[in-house]
Amino acid sequence: QVQLVESGGGLVQAGGSLRLSCAASGSIFPFHIMAWYRQAPGKQRDMVASITSGGSVNYGDSVKGRFTISRDDAKKSVDLQMNSLKPEDTAVYYCYTTLYNGRAYWGQGTQVTVSS
Repeated sequence: QVQLVESGGGLVQAGGSLRLSCAASGSIFPFHIMAWYRQAPGKQRDMVASITSGGSVNYGDSVKGRFTISRDDAKKSVDLQMNSLKPEDTAVYYCYTTLYNGRAYWGQGTQVTVSS
């Protein structure tokens, strides 16, 4: 069983920065893909950024150039550095990981609110 715990959410003014962290626990490792998704009220959950075990990264179009994903396999963690935040970035952000056997796990989510 894998547990993902997010931290670092909060309230920030537009143009500001936040750093989200996700710590994974469990005996199953390594993780294949680690990612961040977000879901705003009334909208679907969208991928924000992902990173594979080989270091390949992928970003959603709306965050390219502003967000950076990184992972530390020794610490079983994945971070999301968010710069130049906009009100439309307001959402619940979820940590997500997949194992090589195809199993997937979600964190409980952390709220990010960007005020204008």
